[in-house]
Amino acid sequence: MTDMTLYLSIALVPLAGCLLAGLFGNAIGRRGAHTVTILGVAVSAVLSAYVLWGFIDGSRAKFDENVYTWLTMGGVDFSVGFLIDTLTAMMMVVVTSVSLMVHIYTIGYMHDEKVGYQRFFSYISLFTFSMLMLIMSNNFIQLFFGWEAVGLVSYLLIGFYFKRDSAIFANLKAFLVNRVGDFGFILGIGLVLAYFGGSLRYQDVFAYLPNVAGDTLGGIDLITLTCLLLFVGAMGKSAQFPLHVWLPDSMEGPTPISALIHAATMVTAGLFMVSRMSPLYEMSTTALSVIMVVGAITALFMGFLGTIQNDIKRVVAYSTLSQLGYMTVALGVSAYSVAMFHVMTHAFFKALLFLAAGSAIIGMHHDQDMRHMGNLKKYMPITWITMLIGNLSLIGTPFFSGFYSKDSIIEAVKFSQLPGSGFAYFAVLASVFVTAFYAFRQYFMVFHGKEKWRGLPEHHDDHHSDGHHHGLGRNDNPHESPWVVTLPLVLLAVPSLIIGYIAIEPLLYGSFFKDVIHVNHEAHPVMHQMAHAFEHHGGALGMVTHSFSSPVLYLAIAGVAAAWFLYLKAPHLPAKIAAAFRPVYVLFENKYYLDSIYFNVFAKGSRALGTFFWKAIDTAIIDNGIVNGAAKAVGALAAQVRKMQTGFIYTYAAFMVTGVLVLVAAFFWGLWFK
Repeated sequence: MTDMTLYLSIALVPLAGCLLAGLFGNAIGRRGAHTVTILGVAVSAVLSAYVLWGFIDGSRAKFDENVYTWLTMGGVDFSVGFLIDTLTAMMMVVVTSVSLMVHIYTIGYMHDEKVGYQRFFSYISLFTFSMLMLIMSNNFIQLFFGWEAVGLVSYLLIGFYFKRDSAIFANLKAFLVNRVGDFGFILGIGLVLAYFGGSLRYQDVFAYLPNVAGDTLGGIDLITLTCLLLFVGAMGKSAQFPLHVWLPDSMEGPTPISALIHAATMVTAGLFMVSRMSPLYEMSTTALSVIMVVGAITALFMGFLGTIQNDIKRVVAYSTLSQLGYMTVALGVSAYSVAMFHVMTHAFFKALLFLAAGSAIIGMHHDQDMRHMGNLKKYMPITWITMLIGNLSLIGTPFFSGFYSKDSIIEAVKFSQLPGSGFAYFAVLASVFVTAFYAFRQYFMVFHGKEKWRGLPEHHDDHHSDGHHHGLGRNDNPHESPWVVTLPLVLLAVPSLIIGYIAIEPLLYGSFFKDVIHVNHEAHPVMHQMAHAFEHHGGALGMVTHSFSSPVLYLAIAGVAAAWFLYLKAPHLPAKIAAAFRPVYVLFENKYYLDSIYFNVFAKGSRALGTFFWKAIDTAIIDNGIVNGAAKAVGALAAQVRKMQTGFIYTYAAFMVTGVLVLVAAFFWGLWFK
């Protein structure tokens, strides 16, 4: 198998499964639909692992070739091509492996769906194909294709229960907010095409960068402007403040897509893009500083919102927002490899958390309110232990995967000298306590304490609009989920435990990203300083020892202890604290009022502006003034001209004589004034 055939197979096999399930779903049935899609993603995952192993053992070289050119315009080629290096290979494995776990999990989670089963499997395979095309691209036009494709499929997945008003609102919100980011993204690509050598291929753009260093556009540094516009696109896709508002509402979709969108795929697209564009971003300290501050705001302030959520999936969603902020901060301090390291570890433990939350929801008969749960540890041991592993990794417990990537980000910010790095360090440090608090608040409410559903009023035999019966009766007991649900949990728990220890040295301080991620070490020496510190502390094991002398571990312990005390030992206190700090609680409950501002200013404002243009411009000027006005003017003129058509010869003779006299007068007038 040639390299081109191998890479085409990785990308296209999931697409084949998508088409079979989507176009022939009724013919092949439910079993056929999940079989072809799982088989397609499994083949892609195995081949991706084969590619990654080739880079690890040194037998595979970087690949950068076009598949075909579909358009040439003005001397610019718009091509489909693949750039396969260590960064791409790592992302391919992460995307396909997490997607495979989600596909298998979906069989159990969607088992009771009466309609849309085949459609759902078709969508998630299409999502996998779109993400692969994005990360494998070697040019901006294909990157944009994958960028928009994952946005489109996420719209379809979030609105899967299209009979719910809330689902329709959520997918429309996601679509519109991402269009705001994509507008900046396409403007950035436009600047690349116009000023960076007339090519959209990455290698050509990077080679041309020295020629535009110091150039300005409208008084703004050209490279800084380009970087910021491209980052606006990343803010939309990777849900950075203030374009984060779509992600919590995307919980309206089924749990498997929450894991797929929020763990390893769509939300990491912006982070991957900035890492891929590292040669460009390294030329703008201003852009890096903006990225760092935006990430810090997202990490801290989105974490605050997670502390008051009662929906089990929304807690994990706000956790995703906060962790994406951590990754963005790492990008801002030029620690691109650290950001991608956290992308990888986060993909596994966050997919684990979402799928474990989904398992708990299944056990609770699709009741997602944590206030109705409790003591599920007794009934769902596999779900309990895997979610505990996911949360321990999330909060950065030593030896767990999240510890190595998260502590590395905090260390990188500590070394940074960029403007705003002081605030960023405070934000990521404070977020450690906040993360531990909301993670174990969720854990204790769900798996420990009283079985709170037994004290609820008896539910009636009603059904939600998605067709599921919601909630346990007083005498009902939860049951562990079937193996198709628990097997992916166990398989995801393994990398959540060990991948950080295994991968930290080659990814961050080895040659894995050599000649792939480019850092100006003279201007941004953070990674050099971290390498010295890593060696000084004694490597991966030494990081654990060093953690006992840093505030990070103690902040995490304090967060866990606070959650334990408030939600197990003194469960009456949270309500009193909320009452005592009512203004803050209301601010958090209303998500900093950003949704209200967007709705009232942009949605209502655009509606008012649209109404003005409709009535004043369209109706008054165009319809009544130009279109109808012209018709009326012609009609009025015709009515007067019609009066001249008398049918009498002497009338026409008079007009002829008058016309001749006018012509003669004009002739002599011209002679007179010549």
